[in-house]
Amino acid sequence: MLLSLSCLALSACGGAGLYGYAPSYRPLSVEEDHLEGTTEVSFEDVKRDPHGYAGQTVSFFGVVRHVDTDATSGQTTLRLDFRILQPRNLCGDETSSSCRVTVSERSGGNFSALVTLKPGDESGPDRVWVGSLVRFYGSPTGDLDEDGGPVMRVEYYRHWPNAQYVTTASAGRMRR
Repeated sequence: MLLSLSCLALSACGGAGLYGYAPSYRPLSVEEDHLEGTTEVSFEDVKRDPHGYAGQTVSFFGVVRHVDTDATSGQTTLRLDFRILQPRNLCGDETSSSCRVTVSERSGGNFSALVTLKPGDESGPDRVWVGSLVRFYGSPTGDLDEDGGPVMRVEYYRHWPNAQYVTTASAGRMRR
């Protein structure tokens, strides 16, 4: 029984585990359904015309810089720095288990995401918090946040706690 559950867990993650330990990005099986429905659009296009993309599903990576949860509604607003997923993850050695999802070191701008966090992401050491990396699938609301970035209503997200991903700044200590 335990072996069956382990195999199921690995297949659900594409063999790269929950945090995608592989030389290149691997979406989770549940993530693939959301990925298929996304519109390929740049962050700058959405920032320039958030109304034009309202209702379309887009996907962005962002590093959390502020978390604000409304206790009444349970809705969380995340303020994020947009990051670009790198075509190849950085790895510490030749094994896949040493690879980490890799995003750009520099922010490409700010945006906000309105999300209902999953129970395991609300508290504890691996919660969604400042420094977490999150990939969002959702629709721009048409509004801009207080920093002038687009606001997204999130349908699905994938989360990497702070130590489970790297930026291109780690290229000096990790090889490709």
